[in-house]
Amino acid sequence: MKLALPAKLLQALTPWRNAPAWHVAFSGGLDSTVLLHLLASLANTPPLRAVHVHHGLQTAADTWPGHCQRVCDGLNVPLRVMRVQVQPGASVEQAARAARYQAFAETTGAGEVLFTGQHRDDQAETLLFRLLRGTGVRGLAAIPAHRALAQGHLVRPLLDISRAELETYAREHHLKWIEDPSNADPRFSRNYLRHRVFPVLAQRWPQVVPSLARTAEHLGEAQGLLDELAAMDLQGADQPSLVPWLPLPSLALAPLRELSDARQRNALRHWLAPLTRLPDSNHWAGWYCLRDARDDAQPVWRLTDGDLHRSGERIWWLPSMWTEFCDASVSWPDPQKTLELPGNGQLKLIGQAPEGPLQVRYRQGGEIVEVPGRGRRDLKRLLNERGLPGFVRGRLPLLYRGEQLLAVPTLAGLWASAPDDWQLHWMPQTCDQGLS
Repeated sequence: MKLALPAKLLQALTPWRNAPAWHVAFSGGLDSTVLLHLLASLANTPPLRAVHVHHGLQTAADTWPGHCQRVCDGLNVPLRVMRVQVQPGASVEQAARAARYQAFAETTGAGEVLFTGQHRDDQAETLLFRLLRGTGVRGLAAIPAHRALAQGHLVRPLLDISRAELETYAREHHLKWIEDPSNADPRFSRNYLRHRVFPVLAQRWPQVVPSLARTAEHLGEAQGLLDELAAMDLQGADQPSLVPWLPLPSLALAPLRELSDARQRNALRHWLAPLTRLPDSNHWAGWYCLRDARDDAQPVWRLTDGDLHRSGERIWWLPSMWTEFCDASVSWPDPQKTLELPGNGQLKLIGQAPEGPLQVRYRQGGEIVEVPGRGRRDLKRLLNERGLPGFVRGRLPLLYRGEQLLAVPTLAGLWASAPDDWQLHWMPQTCDQGLS
C-alpha cells in the first residue's frame, strides 16, 4: 500500500509537472490531508501552496484554520486561509460549493493547477445521487478528472483511489485530520447515501463502488462523443451576424431547425454549458416556443444565468448582467474624452466635436434623425432596415444637443458616413461574466 498509492498519484500528476505552481484545496479532512502529504513528499515539483476556505457555517469550523496551519507548518507548505460569505438559498451545500470554488478561482493564476481530494467513493456517490435526480448523460458522467478553472486548471488526482486506501495511508503515516460533524448528518443527501444506502448495497454487491465509478467513466466517454456531435452540428449555425460588433454569443437558427429535436437539445446544451446552468428536461418547452415563434415575435427563453433571445432567424445569449444598465440621460461635458455609459460600454466621438452642451439619451420612440444623402428619416424604420435586434435598440446611445438628435452611433451600421467631419462610435459593454 505504501508504494501503490504514491505510484497511482505520480501517474495522475504527469501532465501537470510543468505548471507554474500547484495549489491544494485543504479542508483539513482525510482526503485533502492525504493529498497534501503525498504532494509535499514529492521532489522536483512546482511550488506547492495550500488554501483553506472558511465558510463560517458552524462553530466547530473556527478551529480548523489553526489545525490546517499546524499541518502545513509541519510539511513546510505555505497556507492561505480564505473566508467566504455563503449566500442564503434553498441548498446550503450548493451555496457553500459555489462560494468555495469562487475562492479557488481567485487563488489559481494563469496555467496554475488547483488539486482537490475527491476519490473513487465520491465518484460512485455522485453518480447514484444524480441518477436518483433524473440527471442526463452529462451529469451522470459525474466528476471530471480535470477541467478549466479561471485561467488555470482544476485537477482531481485521487479519483482512481478508494477511501479505504486513503485511510490506510493516513494511519500508516500517523496523519491527523478533521472530522466534520456535518458529514455524519443524514439530512444531507450525500451523507444519507454514504451512511445508509451504500452499506446496504455493498452487502449484496461488494464491488458496488468500483462498478459505479467505472459506469461514470463509460458515461464520460459517451458524453465526449455527444460533445463531438454537438461541435459538428454547431459549425453550420456559427455564421456571422448582421451586427458583428455586438459582443454577444449568437447562432443562426435555420441550421438548427434541420436537426432532430434530440440533436438540437444536445447542440444547445454544449453551447450553453459555459454560459449558464443547464435547464432540466421539463424546461426545454421554452426552447420550442422560442424556435417556433413568428419571425416578428421576438420571444425570450429565460434561463438561470441569463436569457436566450430570438431576433428574426438568429438566437442571442444575454447574460443577466446585460439587463443591468441605467437608461437615464448622461451629460458629456468633454466630448474629446471617451464617455463611460453606466452598464452600457463606452461612447467615443471621432473628429471635431459639434458645439454646444451635449447629452446622451436613450430611445423613447418617434425619434427623427438626419441621414446624409437621404434627409430626415424615422429612426425606428432605419433600425428595422438594418435588422438591429430589439434587445439592443433600448441601449442604443443617442447624441443630443438640447432637443435636437444629432447622431446615432455609426457602429450600428445605419449609414456609411456621418454628418460634417465627425463620427460617433459606440463600444457596447463586453459580457465577460457570460463568456467565461
